[in-house]
Amino acid sequence: MTPKDPLLVDCDTGIDDALALLYLLGDPDVDLRAVTAVFGNTDAGTAAENTLRVLELAGRPDIPVAVGARSNWRGTVHLAPHVHGHDGLGGTGLPAPARSPGTEPAAELIVRLARENPGKLHVLAIGPLTNLATALLLEPELPELVGHVTIMGGAVHHPGNVTPAAEANVHNDPEAARMVLRAGWDVTLVPLDVTMNEVLTEQHWHRLRTGGTAIARFAAEILKHYLDVYQRDVFGVRCAACHDPLAAAIAAGDVSPVLAPKVTVDVDTGDGPARGSTIADTRGRHRGFPDQDGARVRVVLQTDGTFADRLVERLGGAADRSLDVA
Repeated sequence: MTPKDPLLVDCDTGIDDALALLYLLGDPDVDLRAVTAVFGNTDAGTAAENTLRVLELAGRPDIPVAVGARSNWRGTVHLAPHVHGHDGLGGTGLPAPARSPGTEPAAELIVRLARENPGKLHVLAIGPLTNLATALLLEPELPELVGHVTIMGGAVHHPGNVTPAAEANVHNDPEAARMVLRAGWDVTLVPLDVTMNEVLTEQHWHRLRTGGTAIARFAAEILKHYLDVYQRDVFGVRCAACHDPLAAAIAAGDVSPVLAPKVTVDVDTGDGPARGSTIADTRGRHRGFPDQDGARVRVVLQTDGTFADRLVERLGGAADRSLDVA
């Protein structure tokens, strides 16, 4: 993504989606044109409302928000209140946003912006891929119209986070994910392999809590719940993975992957234990990961592990100093 290329974010706005949006909105070179909401961390309507709350906090009520898919293509819905709270934002009980989402459906908005910005629009998808797959059905030439797609999703060598094999965004709609990854456009896939290694700690949370901006304090408020969940269910200590914010930073060009081969990627859409798993052809690892002929998906397998500091600084966290975090 080059500075001022138009960006559309498709998300299921829970805690890490909110942090990703705030990260992008803090960069004057990011031209965020619209946000589309999908089911996932919470239901699609609540995700849209949470997006509006974030945009209002950041002083960007001008950015349109559209509601998209409320279920996957099989008509089923898997939400994550146990991770993101009943309201998607850590149970913080924020007041309703001052405005409502637009009436244009999410998939139609994606297609319209792509037609208005041929070859330029960058789509950052950090939720289930149902909206983007639906847009492909509406406009078969969408891969030629969209400049690039960055996706937070999948697990290549890393275990899944909702099943032993599958990551949540892909598992929520494997058929849609398969269509998007095989559509023939240029994709950067940011899987659990890297997002689980970029970690926000208790010290990062304290910096946000004592930060001098409303955005920093909001981030700390919603992150508190997230840290508790990760301590209980994942790491055993109070820290949390940077899933969606890392994908946002890679899309914006702020993080350069250390290892990101271009390989073929598919999704298991069967009904067995591997449903929703991402199957990336990484057999070239013993030859230094040469890009595979015809492959259009660049899979990020390694970053430098320092992104959390950049995220906290962008959101207005206080500078490092000796802190009592007891």
